This record gives sequence, structure tokens and C-alpha cells, in this order.
Amino acid sequence: MGPVRALGMGLLLGVVCGAASGLHSLRCFGVALSEPSPGLPQYVEAWDMDGTLISSYDSDRGRAVPRVGWMAANMTPEDWDSWTQVAKYNHKIAHGHLDVAQILYNQRGGAHTWQHMYGCDLLEDGSTRGYWQHAYDGRDFIAFHTDTMTFSAAEAAAQRVKSKLEEGNLPEQLKRYLEGTCMEWLRRYVSYGREMLERKASTI
Repeated sequence: MGPVRALGMGLLLGVVCGAASGLHSLRCFGVALSEPSPGLPQYVEAWDMDGTLISSYDSDRGRAVPRVGWMAANMTPEDWDSWTQVAKYNHKIAHGHLDVAQILYNQRGGAHTWQHMYGCDLLEDGSTRGYWQHAYDGRDFIAFHTDTMTFSAAEAAAQRVKSKLEEGNLPEQLKRYLEGTCMEWLRRYVSYGREMLERKASTI
């Protein structure tokens, strides 16, 4: 990784290092920049599992890449193509949110950031928990709660966004993703890591 990408990833590494709050945890962290410095990507994304960075993407590279050997060993080129498409979709959505936020705050130009975090936990008792949170310029903006299937707005400007999000079937889609697809991915990646550890143990 070059110095520019390392700088971009530095925007995320402060939050992609925490210990998992459950038995296993999968998180996606993304940062979109309105006016990136020369050479700094417009969008950077990182995936964390159980406190380990397993994959990253930046808009300059344009590809999702593995960050640990056991992901590289188990994922196919088609898997990385799919992961890249997810990251590109997240990039598009994040910059759309960034544009809306600047309008809501009556800001014209300037350097601003949109950050998102979503993911899921597998808890000790076998239950699951999902997360979907967004921030603007480092301040909490809006979040989704899977238990109540409602959004909470952290600031007055976010109330208008909250109303729009609640008009359609987004709550149902988010709940299905966080409790279904996300958990499938988490169990899959946990098995990859376990297989690699077991292989190492068998050679000792």
C-alpha cells in the first residue's frame, strides 16, 4: 500500500481496531470526502471481523482487496468482483448523502466528510444484533435500530432525512440484510479464519 492509500486508510483505522462486542462481529466502515487532497481517494472503505482488518477498498484503486492471508486464500476472483461492486455502490450512496447533508446545512463547497458503519454481531447466546449508523463531519447524524425497525435522528437536519427513509420499505430491507445476508457473510469468514488456524495447528 502506497503512502496515499495508507493516509486514506488512516481515516478508518482508529475505529477498525476495537474488540468485538459479541462472540463474532463483522463491520463495514466507509468515509467519503467532498474535497480530497491531491492524491487522496474520494472514498475509502474497510471491513473488520473480530477486530481484524480483512478487506479494504479505495476509489483510486477501484478494487476490493484482501488484508489477511486467509481471506486471499479462500476468496475467488468472482468473490472479489462482488465485493468491489458493493464498495462502489456504497461509494455512490455515501457521496449522495454527502451532497444532501451539505444542502441541509446550507454549505456551499469546503471540505466535508460522510461516514458510515454497518454490520452484525453473533452473540454468545446465539442471538444476533445489527448496526447501521451514519455521521456527517464526525458528528452522529442518523441510525437504524433493528429491534424496533425505526430510525433515530441525532440532529435537527437529520429529521428530514429520517422522514424520507421511513416512507418506503427500507426498514424491512435493512433488517433482512443485517440479520440475514450479513450473518451469512460473518459465518463464512469466521470459517475461513478457523480453517487457516486449524491448518497451522496441524503442522506444528
